[in-house]
Order: sequence, then C-alpha cells, then structure tokens
Amino acid sequence: MKDKRVLYVSSEVIPYLPETEISSMSFEAPRMVNNNGGQIRIFMPRYGNINERRHQLHEVIRLSGMNLVINDLDMPLIIKVASIPKERMQVYFIDNEDYFKRKATFADEDGKFYSDNDERAIFFAKGVIETVKKLNWSPDIIHVHGWLASFLPLYLRNYYGNEPLFENSKIVTSVYNQGFDGTLNMGAIDKIRYDAIDDEAIEELELPNYVNLMKIAIKNSDAIIVGSKEIPEELEEYINNLDKPVLKYHNMDEFSHAYLDFYETKVLQ
Repeated sequence: MKDKRVLYVSSEVIPYLPETEISSMSFEAPRMVNNNGGQIRIFMPRYGNINERRHQLHEVIRLSGMNLVINDLDMPLIIKVASIPKERMQVYFIDNEDYFKRKATFADEDGKFYSDNDERAIFFAKGVIETVKKLNWSPDIIHVHGWLASFLPLYLRNYYGNEPLFENSKIVTSVYNQGFDGTLNMGAIDKIRYDAIDDEAIEELELPNYVNLMKIAIKNSDAIIVGSKEIPEELEEYINNLDKPVLKYHNMDEFSHAYLDFYETKVLQ
C-alpha cells in the first residue's frame, strides 16, 4: 500500500464515539494502511455528543464557509479536525449546527429516530466530497462504513460523476449488521431527486430502510467487504449475486492481511 491514498468515510470512529464494529474498524483499517506506508484521510460527522475540548477539535477556516444545498435549503458546512492520540492520523469532522449540534447520534433521549436523518446523510456525503475537492487530494480507494455514510457512493457516481479528482477512485463499502429499525423520512427519495439524480439510480429508496440504503451503496461501489459475522439475509443474498469483488467477514484479530490483500489484488487491479 506504499503511497496509495485511502479515504475512510464513516458514521462513527473511536475514540470519538463508543466502541462498535463500525467505530473500531473505522480506526483499525486506516491505522493498518498508515502503518504500511499508505496515506489516509478519515471523515466522520461532528455529532453533538463528541466532547470537542477533550478531543481537541478545532475548526479549519480555509475549508469551512461553503453552503451545501439540501432540498432547496442552503446549509453552512463547517469543517473541524482533530488528531488521534498516539497515532499519526487526523480525523476531519463534517459539522452543521442544524444537523449535528444535538447531543446524540441518530435518535433522541427516548430512542426516537431523528426525522431528518436522511438530510443529515445527504449533507454528510456532499460535505465529504466537497472538502476532499478543496484539499485537492485524489484518493485511490474510498472506503465507506455505516449507513449514515451510505449515500456517498451514490453521490460520487451520479452527482459528481464528472469530477476529475475522483476519476480513478475505487469505492469499497463495508456492510455491517448495525442498521436501524423502520425507515428514514419517506420523502428522502424526493430530496435526492432534487439533485437531478435519475430515478433508476434510487428506485430502492421508495422504501428507505436499512437494507435498501445499503443496496444503493453496494450498487454504486466497486467492491464490498462483509464487516459483521452475520448481516441481514436479504443483503447477504444480494451480495452473493454480485459480479464484483467481495471480501467475506474477518474478525478484528485477522482482518489486517486480508484487507491489505483485497485492496491490492481486487480493488486496485
């Protein structure tokens, strides 16, 4: 992986959020690439339950200040950055007062799913891509983790399809058994249509549940990694019928060699 550039886009990363399969792998995979001579960038949302003082987040003025249009509304994009202690790794945080200031990740104190999680996911996808453009950093691989990041492959392939910076980037999506019950806002498909993305590309979002969000991400990816020992049966069947590289599940103790080999021989070939 020497000198290869890998962009990690995740809904959660330790040490900023509690340990889960997603947050752990979103830390361990970039560390592995970093230790093997690759270059990495990590992006995640700046949820309100992340302690900015403790983790020493600070705003990057030269990257902030842009407005992203979400469903006909101008939403300011704020970029913050922090360094993971004892690691030579920086994390970029996508922030917006309306979408990410609340003191939780996906649901309120009563466990009620936020009604604008669809808009937050669209904002996150666009925010990552626009920031990477500002950095003028062309990734060889873009590795996506978690459903809140699942619109990124869709937007990269359809909305930013002619962007030269990503012309040779390969997209890898990890699929986990860490989703959500019910659906996103049923108007999610219309908000994506607003960005002139064809209906054929988003037909699954007529029912915006976890399985269909991941199908959209998988469809727009070049390769898939199974990130959990068990995933929803419908997704497992969908992945088994794919004509693209798939890496089966590897646990935290044995993933390193498998991921490196997959990146080098299946994704970058």
